[in-house]
Amino acid sequence: MLIAQLSDCHITRPGTLASGRVDTAALLQQAVASVAALDPAPDLVLLTGDLVDSGHPAEYTRLRALLAPLRLPMRLLPGNHDERAALREAFPEQPWAAEGPFAQWVLDQPQGGSTLRLIGLDTVIPGRPGGMLCRERLDWLADTLAQAPQRPTLLALHHPPLHTGLQEMDGMNLGEGREALAGLLGRHPQVQALLCGHLHRHIHGQLAGVPVIVAPGTAHQIALELRPGQPARFNLEPPGYLLHRWSLADGLVTLGAVTGDWPGPYAF
Repeated sequence: MLIAQLSDCHITRPGTLASGRVDTAALLQQAVASVAALDPAPDLVLLTGDLVDSGHPAEYTRLRALLAPLRLPMRLLPGNHDERAALREAFPEQPWAAEGPFAQWVLDQPQGGSTLRLIGLDTVIPGRPGGMLCRERLDWLADTLAQAPQRPTLLALHHPPLHTGLQEMDGMNLGEGREALAGLLGRHPQVQALLCGHLHRHIHGQLAGVPVIVAPGTAHQIALELRPGQPARFNLEPPGYLLHRWSLADGLVTLGAVTGDWPGPYAF
């Protein structure tokens, strides 16, 4: 199974730029064109939050139009810049979990005689940049994991449960619920990896021995500044995405992609 993970699109209303500088719509078009050209095509496109910049319905309308050329199955998650109700209204065909107020879901994907389970977790705290997993969300996750303890599983969430050294961003990663999530991972070894967004950089870490893989943004990237006290700033680096390849034989392999017009490929 191939999963193309796009994240942190920050789509604005027509005629506006993110942070007054970034044409996020043009950058997402570039990423979409790259994913659409993949051969073989992904089985799924996963979008891990901050889909739009302010949660306005017009931004989701624009996002939907920008994603339309992909014509591939998709699963979406909210980030701290998103608004759940507007997201649900703009993408009513998404299989949002019926129970609770959270925009999360479960997808079981048959693959080579086995089934890969993908669980989308909503980590949003309305009005705040950081994320959490409250008791209700943790209980839902525990119940969902317990339903298929032998099934290889990936968890998708916007806020990474990591400390990266990007100090200001670390202050708005997954906070409350991180330790409880680590405990769940320790009791459910079927979880292969956590797929996250939010940090606008390709970053790898782990929680309770489970890989945590963070996708770059399709928009601007967070500047790589690790000195203590440095505020978060952004660079206009090329947009990127991740391609996750899962098989029963090899498990999960993640490939990074940078989009744009490059010379090549050439024969060696």
